[in-house]
Amino acid sequence: MIRSRPFRRPALTVAILAATTLVAGCAGKNDRPKADLAASKVTTIGVNSYLWRASLETLSFMPLLQTDSNGGVIVTDWYANPKNPGERVKVTVSILDQDLRADALRVAASRQVAQAGGWADAPVQAATVQKLEDIILTKARDLRRSAVKG
Repeated sequence: MIRSRPFRRPALTVAILAATTLVAGCAGKNDRPKADLAASKVTTIGVNSYLWRASLETLSFMPLLQTDSNGGVIVTDWYANPKNPGERVKVTVSILDQDLRADALRVAASRQVAQAGGWADAPVQAATVQKLEDIILTKARDLRRSAVKG
């Protein structure tokens, strides 16, 4: 009677499977078209470079308080439009991903109006924030298009 022996090298099997999976995962990584590379990770900063540049260009008229290209955060200081000095706005832009996608961008704004003796918080219209996001996304797409063509 022949008796079957259990396989006694589970560690070797696990190592072979892991190596095979690793090699299979790397296959074709360099075969991506240039357009895909332009979409995301051709950057030395931690976030999508097109969203980052577009955000900085869009907010260039406002004084910047903080910028963190690795974390993807831009915070402006209070800005008062010379045509309406009784109101001021502060904007925070967060870039959440390395891909150029609409959900990788978040804009928040604070608004204050002048009152006797200081500033009082006031609501910001949702359309204002949405408009800023649209402007940034449009600029980012234009920057990407220019980079892919060139």
